[in-house]
Amino acid sequence: MSRKYFSRPIVLLQSSNMASSMGNGIVMVTIPWLVLSNTGLASAAGIVAALSALPALIVTPLVGYAVDRFGRRLVSIIADLASAVSVVAFPILAFFTELSFALILALAVLGAAIDPAGYTARKSIIPDAATASGVDRDTLNGIHEGLFALGWTIGPLVGALSIAAFGPINSFWIPGVLLIFAAVCILALRVGDAGQDARAGNSETQESFWREATQGFAALWRDPYLRTITIAMIFLAGVYLPTESLVLPFYFEATENALGLGIVISAMAAGGVFGAFSFGFLAKRLSYKAIARFVLIGTIVALIPMSLLPPLPVIAGFGFLLGLAWGPMQPLINSLVQTRVQPDVQGRVFSVQLSLFYAFPPIAMLITGFAIDGAGVEIVYPILAGLVTMGSILTLSTRAMRTLDQA
Repeated sequence: MSRKYFSRPIVLLQSSNMASSMGNGIVMVTIPWLVLSNTGLASAAGIVAALSALPALIVTPLVGYAVDRFGRRLVSIIADLASAVSVVAFPILAFFTELSFALILALAVLGAAIDPAGYTARKSIIPDAATASGVDRDTLNGIHEGLFALGWTIGPLVGALSIAAFGPINSFWIPGVLLIFAAVCILALRVGDAGQDARAGNSETQESFWREATQGFAALWRDPYLRTITIAMIFLAGVYLPTESLVLPFYFEATENALGLGIVISAMAAGGVFGAFSFGFLAKRLSYKAIARFVLIGTIVALIPMSLLPPLPVIAGFGFLLGLAWGPMQPLINSLVQTRVQPDVQGRVFSVQLSLFYAFPPIAMLITGFAIDGAGVEIVYPILAGLVTMGSILTLSTRAMRTLDQA
């Protein structure tokens, strides 16, 4: 890899990216574990997951507007500092009072409302860092999403180990420190802002707040390729995410095997690391359509046997393959947005995608939680795998996916 990929702008951006994702990976394990240990109910964890996502439906579109209106770096810094406060609130409040289910829910809602801002802002900085460093944007997209996945690889494992060593409450100090570090890295980052530059040269920047805030959705909906791949990602992620947030935590918590949970989720994320890193290599040799086919077919092949809950090493192995197959999807979406959407609207498009991502999965999580309580993991998990299979096949059959590289 060229030395340009180790330039100051890329190192700072990716250090922030990885620290933030690692911190959120820890929180992803600790909150469900805390809820399950307090209540013993998967439905309770499902309620937390569902309700904590509701504020994001309102906040996330505003985040995209803020990124395009006030600048990518500023929003990223403020978001990471606010997220750090929401995380360390768990152990601080636990020192003074008992963390009831209602209080855990409130803190989870607060954190979930803040998190999308930093994620969206950092994603929007990728083209600026690529320009400042003179590197290929597709390759940097793969590196960015690969390191994000690496953070999720390390995060759950660290979270599981810290739960075993210090308990779930004290585990929240670690992501708090990581999020502060993420903010400091962006504070030290010095790159241009293509969105602000395009906005300064756009004669239509004096439009109403409502029109500006909704431009992201309009741009996304007008483009059939972005629209199709976004809908597919929302559905597939919505059906799949209960695996990480409910199915696997409930399965391993029932056997008091926190380390097993960390190993499996980390294996999935590790596969995602390699898959995302491979995007730059694949994009130089394959069409976007071929990459999308690889993602969807590979997801089916890996998820079906994994849903049968074989022994731990086998689950972890298929989990790695699942992450490997899905890994190139997010860099692909990044490249499509950066190629097909003007710079001063990209933040809003990314935020609309993230907002839609928050809309469907919580409903699936809530339903999955009650289904697990009623029917058990052994029945619910194969059903989820079947839904993912159906969604992938339908996506591959759409005209937009068949003609993706002809646009």
